Amino acid sequence: MNRTKVVISLMLVLATGLATTGYVSAHPSSGFREIEGEVFDDWEICRTRASGEDGFYQISETSFRPVIAFESLGESAALAYSLGEQIAQKYPDPIQRAEQVFRFVRDRVQYTPDKDLFGYDEFAQNADELATAINQNEIGYGDCEDSAVLQAVMYKGAGYRSAIVLGSGHTATVVYLPQFKKATAVFELEGEPGWVWAEATGRNNPLGWVPKEIINVRLAAYEISAEAIAPLKPPAAPAIAITKTGKGALAQPFPFIGIIGLLWFISLFRKRR
Repeated sequence: MNRTKVVISLMLVLATGLATTGYVSAHPSSGFREIEGEVFDDWEICRTRASGEDGFYQISETSFRPVIAFESLGESAALAYSLGEQIAQKYPDPIQRAEQVFRFVRDRVQYTPDKDLFGYDEFAQNADELATAINQNEIGYGDCEDSAVLQAVMYKGAGYRSAIVLGSGHTATVVYLPQFKKATAVFELEGEPGWVWAEATGRNNPLGWVPKEIINVRLAAYEISAEAIAPLKPPAAPAIAITKTGKGALAQPFPFIGIIGLLWFISLFRKRR
């Protein structure tokens, strides 16, 4: 009963927010249903489970695909994408613009565990749902994946390439910003350097701050774009990469158990001088 009330209350909040912002209800999910203890949205995506073909991150033994982000891109783009566009209009300088997108999410999303918000161990919000809460109340509540998804979508709206990064028990955003010189470390995605870590869950973190735990660690990443919002069968075999580390040694390939991404994300630590 408590879980049902949580789902219904979320639906009411979203409906109210959409009425005030003028965005149609197709973008934030206008209806949730619970099946055997799991909550599904309009797109048949499970919001309370990250794994599986219908999970919000579609995590498998060989891949992950953050399908929850696609609910706010392409034909489904709405408030979150528009917020990025608004920042782009106000800040033509690419560095200032990137920092403003980062600060928007960092300063307006208060980290709150899903259990406290919804009564579920996991409950993913899409970018428009969190953006709607911020638009209504000037603050939103969510955990690391909620912030990461909102930020990645806003970066797309602001004209950047962005990716969602998945590690053990944590998820974050990276933005392609090769001209940014204030990062404590830079990252290389599929052989392409210039990706900047955007850790929005810490109130005092600047754009480019990198937790030491992830330096020279393999992480799975997925560059987001407008893709089909549908369950997807993962590849039969994991992607494997052999990449030079920051010290020039070869990093040997190994299976990233449970969360091998379609793209390997290899961190190359380069101290700024």
